[in-house]
Order: sequence, then structure tokens, then C-alpha cells
Amino acid sequence: MRRPMVAGNWKMNGSRAESAALVDGIVQGMGSVTKAEVVLCPPYILIPLVAEKLAGRHDIPWGGQNLDTHVSGAYTGEVSGPMLKDFGCTYVIIGHSERRTYYHEDDGLVAEKFGAAHAAGLTPILCIGETLEEREAGQTEAVVARQLDAVLAAHGIDGFKNAVLAYEPVWAIGTGKTATPEQAQEVHRFIRGKLAAKDGKVADNLRILYGGSVKGSNAKELFGQADIDGGLIGGASLKAEEFLTICRAAE
Repeated sequence: MRRPMVAGNWKMNGSRAESAALVDGIVQGMGSVTKAEVVLCPPYILIPLVAEKLAGRHDIPWGGQNLDTHVSGAYTGEVSGPMLKDFGCTYVIIGHSERRTYYHEDDGLVAEKFGAAHAAGLTPILCIGETLEEREAGQTEAVVARQLDAVLAAHGIDGFKNAVLAYEPVWAIGTGKTATPEQAQEVHRFIRGKLAAKDGKVADNLRILYGGSVKGSNAKELFGQADIDGGLIGGASLKAEEFLTICRAAE
């Protein structure tokens, strides 16, 4: 049985005071979340604050939003996997569509980062998904398969034994548009089936999250689909009660 998971991606948002209040609000409401794993992924500079606020708790792990492929060196502005691990991170988001689009991270680099996460003892949350143009051209499965194949070629199916996948249709991120539960399930089923062709047990155990304008009002229907195991939440993770409503929907 796959444990539901809801990960909050704060993106580039939050002051110290805002983030402290947000974490406090989420902690106060965690009594109503008993089954889903709740993960917080703040900007790098706020990870120490989150680590401090959650010290001693075992029910809310935290993670980074990206990492560099190198362990250390002359890479100004980058953060390595060991640095994230040193501040208590358990997870790290890999290949988010904003990284692929704005920072031109290609499939090969994303695969390298996937490996760097594992090497640092972190669990990668690998993001894959198509643009609106690709969907309208009927290329959704081809694009998702290509993105998965890059990681499979580099790390094999065993690389997914300790990983989380997040299907995020690019056209639904921050736009207010959401894939229908049926559209999302169709892609999630395709993803799981593709991996099952390599190893059925790994595919069955793998958590596949949906990301793309998930809100408290649509989360329950999305998460009720057979192959959707929770969500990677953007804007809605910046409001404690809205985020908690989504977490409860994953129960």
C-alpha cells in the first residue's frame, strides 16, 4: 500500500516571519493528518528556519527545491546535495518545469541531478510533464516517456526504488487550469505502466504525485484516482489552512 504524500513547493516566496507563521500553522493542524506524509520544500535560505521550527518532530520532513550535480567547488550560487543533507533535508525536487523552462535544464542534466540526490542520501522528487502545445499535438505520452527514459538510461529501474515522481502538466502550473481527474489519471497510469514493464514491484511501490493548480476544492477528486498518490503543491502551500485541507484530502 503506497502511503499518500503531499509536498509543498514554496518556490521563491516567503520572508522569515511569513515562513515561521506558515510552519506554525501547519504544525498546529497536523493532528487532523494521520496517514499522509507531509513534506515542506522552502527556498534554500529558509531551510535553516524550517529545520529549527521542526526540530524534534518526525512527522514533517523537509527538502530542497533543486541541487547542483557537484558535491563542492567553484560553482557560485549553487547548492549541493551534501549541503542540503547537512541541514536535515530528506527530499529534493528535481527537474521542476520552471527549472526546465527558465534555466534550460535538459533531460540529461535532470538525470544527473537525480543521481546526485541519491549520492547525497536524499530522495529525489522527479518532475515530468508536457506543455500545452505538446498536449494539443497529442505528444503527452511521448514527452513523458522521453523524460523518464533519460533517468532510466542513467540509473535503471532500481533508481526508482527510492524516489518519488510528480506529474505536472506545464499548462496547469500557476495558471488556475487543472487537468481533470480523468486526464491526470490517464497519464499517471501510463507512467506506472511504463515502469511496470521494467519491474512491477518498483512501479507498484512508487508514489506518483500530481502537480498543477491543486486546491482544497479539487484535491479530493484528484487524489481519489487509482494511480494518483498525492500532490506537489505550489501556491496553495503558502496558506496553512488551504495546504492542510489538501493534506486531509490525501488521507
